[in-house]
Amino acid sequence: MSPSQPEGSRSPRDSTTPDRLLHARTGTDVTPEDVVLAAGRDLTPRNLEWARQKLAQEGPAALDKLLP
Repeated sequence: MSPSQPEGSRSPRDSTTPDRLLHARTGTDVTPEDVVLAAGRDLTPRNLEWARQKLAQEGPAALDKLLP
């Protein structure tokens, strides 16, 4: 399924994160939410804490390492 298809036409089993939710760094701060989404995880308190720790250890490069 193409990422350009409207969300309404996606099958419920398609777990690909839509492009509009993925962000590459363009001079903005990297947030824990960005790291969680780039890793393909759900936005849960546990995953956000994991992302905070990853950002604290690796800095903004944590996001670069997750994105292709």
